[in-house]
Amino acid sequence: MTEALAETAVATDSVYARLGGASAIRALVDRFYALMDELPEAYTVRRLHPESLVGSADSLFKYLSGWFGGPPLYIRERGHPRLRMRHAPYAIGVMERDEWMLCMRQALAEQVADPALREAVERAFTGMAEHMVNTGNAARYPR
Repeated sequence: MTEALAETAVATDSVYARLGGASAIRALVDRFYALMDELPEAYTVRRLHPESLVGSADSLFKYLSGWFGGPPLYIRERGHPRLRMRHAPYAIGVMERDEWMLCMRQALAEQVADPALREAVERAFTGMAEHMVNTGNAARYPR
């Protein structure tokens, strides 16, 4: 396999492939941010973001591509994600975590047909969201 092919090869059993690749991840991210804009229940987490969500959506898409086992787009462009450090300037509490998960849970329900895959991805996102909490009572997210 050439170096270029090896760099872009994706295991067929990866979450990236099982979700449907780049177009499916883009659709998930786009729906997630649309929900953040639409749902009044997501107001607190939405106001942590810039007025335009285009940059946030692009960053999340690139991050998820690699996190799900696809091309490591985010790392190529920006280096190690260091998620907690990059989110440190923002006060993320239990409310923000829960609102973020509300949007992601609904986006997953709408975009991922396979219940087992959807549940596995939701569990992974729950852990990630919990890890981002940096203020207030960081009570464990109900599982």
